[in-house]
Amino acid sequence: MHDRLPVGEVAHRSGFAASALRYYESQGLIAATRSAGGQRRYERSVLRRLAFIRAASNVGLSLEEIRAELDRLPDGRTPNRADWERISHHWRGRLDEQIKALQRLRDGLENCIGCGCLSLKTCAFSNPDDQAAEDDRAPGAAYLPPLLRKPHPVR
Repeated sequence: MHDRLPVGEVAHRSGFAASALRYYESQGLIAATRSAGGQRRYERSVLRRLAFIRAASNVGLSLEEIRAELDRLPDGRTPNRADWERISHHWRGRLDEQIKALQRLRDGLENCIGCGCLSLKTCAFSNPDDQAAEDDRAPGAAYLPPLLRKPHPVR
């Protein structure tokens, strides 16, 4: 147990709040053991998992996608470079989709902002007269690229 980190140190070193660590543990993304006094203790390797969780969530991967990728890591040993490379290969396509969606959004905003008036006639993301309801589109911002319309989980 002497090489395991207490929750406060993991929170400090990872940049996640202790409540986030408990949440990720409850979701099966990270694991902790308990000290004799019942306090959480984490393997040092959890810092790598948390760095992955931060990076993946910052680029728009859902918790389900993150969990699926972390499930590819080996149990019983610290993941090595080959393990992380295998994971990064799996979500490369997802990142490419995200990049394309963001570029489409950026290009649409450039046209809108470039005109100086935010014209609803030329804006690719406007919904004049609620036409999206008649087009039977998905709920939410119907004209945004699908990856940018995904609902965020409520916590």
